[in-house]
Amino acid sequence: MPTIAAMQRVQGVVARQKNAPVELTTVLVPDPGPGEAVVRVQTCGVCHTDLHYREGGINDDFPFLLGHEAAGIVETVGDGVINVEPGDFVILNWRAVCGQCRACLRGRPWYCFNTHNAAQKMTLEDGTPLAPALGIGAFIEKTLVHSGQCTKVDPKASPAAAGLLGCGVMAGLGAAINTGAVTRGDTVAVFGCGGVGDAAIAGARMAGARTVIGVDIDDRKLETAKRIGATHTVNSKNADPVEAIRAITDGFGVDVAIEAVGNPTTYEQAFYARDLAGVVVLVGVPTPDMRLDLPLLDVFGRGGALKSSWYGDCLPSRDFPVLIDLYLQGRLDLDAFVSETIGLGDVEAAFDKMHRGEVLRSVVAL
Repeated sequence: MPTIAAMQRVQGVVARQKNAPVELTTVLVPDPGPGEAVVRVQTCGVCHTDLHYREGGINDDFPFLLGHEAAGIVETVGDGVINVEPGDFVILNWRAVCGQCRACLRGRPWYCFNTHNAAQKMTLEDGTPLAPALGIGAFIEKTLVHSGQCTKVDPKASPAAAGLLGCGVMAGLGAAINTGAVTRGDTVAVFGCGGVGDAAIAGARMAGARTVIGVDIDDRKLETAKRIGATHTVNSKNADPVEAIRAITDGFGVDVAIEAVGNPTTYEQAFYARDLAGVVVLVGVPTPDMRLDLPLLDVFGRGGALKSSWYGDCLPSRDFPVLIDLYLQGRLDLDAFVSETIGLGDVEAAFDKMHRGEVLRSVVAL
């Protein structure tokens, strides 16, 4: 453990206990050890996952250093780091693949079962170790990560937009493109038009889907979904979404139904809203108490595939640079997901806005 004198003092957003308001406080960041990097954070999106940490919905390893959807500049690196160097503009990712587990060795590194995090801990001034959200902790001026969590991309990209690929936007894009394998001419329905769902809509459109249906209970979110790329919308508070989707698709249902809520009711709607042999993708994160009850005969008789999408089944080293190139070419509007930029001291208020459905993403700018 490095001495306190050898550690940098920076400001970070910490959740000390379950459901308590977050606080901006001093955090000690050690110099990077072997395989590690210190990144000067430029932006970090306020994601539902951070709120889940604050509410104790992930685990109870308080105190948490929140924030994970970030972009920044590599400041220093430890011994053995070869993938990035000081001055590189990077997006942080929470799936730094190991290259050695059974998934990696079978050529499926996006499923890596042994991803890397920094070995050292950032701490409070009294020495209390912090648990960084998703192994990153980026509501902070500088953060310590494993070098594999740094993906170098074109520095011409806006940090506020680029950082969103670090979690929610990548999860949605990947749910459509990677997991759902949406292709030219497909019909797609997305249940839940928040940040992840709208990213799935953008991904389906980018992949060539001819019909993209956004489903939500909030008309404000449905209007945003149209701006992102939905060809049709359904307010499921006012109409049966399964029947509405079938009416839009000549009575058949969609080829790919993406559930971006994480709720048994919306999952069942997605299950029945797809065509025979269609695909259901679950990218919304359920809570531990949720259960699903479907007739097994329907699971068999409708055919197709029921899939879960972890982080959009992305491989950051493969996907981030490509998506940033598409953004810079004007073919992927990441800026549309940035509702506002805020300061480090505004995270608690941003949680409230997110809960009320007023924003796609509030982005902390440092």
